[in-house]
Amino acid sequence: MDSELAQLEAQLEQLISLHDRVKAENIGLHGRVAQLDAENRQLAAKLKLAIGRLEALLDKLPEA
Repeated sequence: MDSELAQLEAQLEQLISLHDRVKAENIGLHGRVAQLDAENRQLAAKLKLAIGRLEALLDKLPEA
């Protein structure tokens, strides 16, 4: 009985440790997602600006 309790206690400690590691990783990943979202918005804005400039240049080209 004592050995079973000791085994369960060890397994519970492992589970808690794993939970803590996964929770920390999850927090880090949420931060990374936020960074990537911000970067994506910046790049989308730059792309929109570049498209506008290219369209303006195309409008200035004489038609052949």
